[in-house]
Amino acid sequence: MSDWASDAVDAVCAAVVEDRDLAEPLADLGAARAEAGVGLAGTLQDLAALHAVATGAHDGLVSADPDAVPTALVRTTALGWSDVIARLSVGREVEDPLTGLTTAGYLRTRLHEVYREARAAGRSASEDYVLLTASLDSPADGYPRMMAMVLMADVLRTAFDSGETISLLRSATAAVLTRRNPQLSARCLHARCMIEHRLAADPALHACQEIRFQQEPLPADHNAACDLLASL
Repeated sequence: MSDWASDAVDAVCAAVVEDRDLAEPLADLGAARAEAGVGLAGTLQDLAALHAVATGAHDGLVSADPDAVPTALVRTTALGWSDVIARLSVGREVEDPLTGLTTAGYLRTRLHEVYREARAAGRSASEDYVLLTASLDSPADGYPRMMAMVLMADVLRTAFDSGETISLLRSATAAVLTRRNPQLSARCLHARCMIEHRLAADPALHACQEIRFQQEPLPADHNAACDLLASL
């Protein structure tokens, strides 16, 4: 652990012992873990361990449960982490800094390649590929929606891990460009169940539990596909 990260942990522990406000120390902790290259999930796991040590009665064995950490503490730490990631990601236009998903611009480029491939093979792109969309069908905004999309992105990367392009279209909608195959419907159902299960585990995200999955057939050409992305 770097000196800065170690200092950030010490500052959080000191604030707990002295019963001081944790907002600044936790933001610094999130920032330090981001600087060290730790992902958001790992950072929140570190926070859970600190929370368990500070609040639990234990005999040296600590169970770090991220779901047991108060939402306000998670939010402060996550924002400190995301501020650094956003700064480090300036100029990296192919990846969303918070979710790690590729951008809509990158998806448009991939679609261009797909249409070129189809044309060279004398086929239509829709014969081999389909676009899946996963949306939070709820009015939730701000922190709940941000965290829900982080969870959704993690599930989509797990469920579609065979070379698919997974992109963030807008703040509450992700898209997966994937080849057609007989298992596709089952994979979509599995991903949806995983997302709903993870959202249900956090009371702060209950407003985001309505997930909408759709299969969008690819249009005849790339320009029409770009128009489709803009409408989703």
